[in-house]
Amino acid sequence: MRNLILVVFILFIPFGSFAQDNPKNDKEEPAMKPEKNDEGEWELTVIDTQFDYFLNAIARPVSQYSESSLKNRNRILVTEWNSYYMSGRYRNVIESMIDYDPREDYGIKFEYKLYQVFAYVSWKYKLRMNGLGAADSFR
Repeated sequence: MRNLILVVFILFIPFGSFAQDNPKNDKEEPAMKPEKNDEGEWELTVIDTQFDYFLNAIARPVSQYSESSLKNRNRILVTEWNSYYMSGRYRNVIESMIDYDPREDYGIKFEYKLYQVFAYVSWKYKLRMNGLGAADSFR
């Protein structure tokens, strides 16, 4: 009887290990990816509740930027952000990479909001971002 229980136990061990499903691939790196909404516009969702306050009360208005200047600054800032992520610096602030293609036409609203994410991080966490304009740096 003891041997029968041992054999049954040994038979179920492999099935128990297959039953564990691991849907997340450990090699995947978390990344923020721009997505299009139902209207075909690129959108960026920021979950931090203070971001809306920052955008409405502190950030400079979108009319003070051109799309090309925002695109150029975002290219620099995304590179800087991703290098911080890859190096492990500022782990408490930077938790994912940003998937950004500077050749893509995201539109001024998206470029503005992405740029303001960097300005917000500078404002809230005092993280120095070299690509920010002088008027958008909060030191």
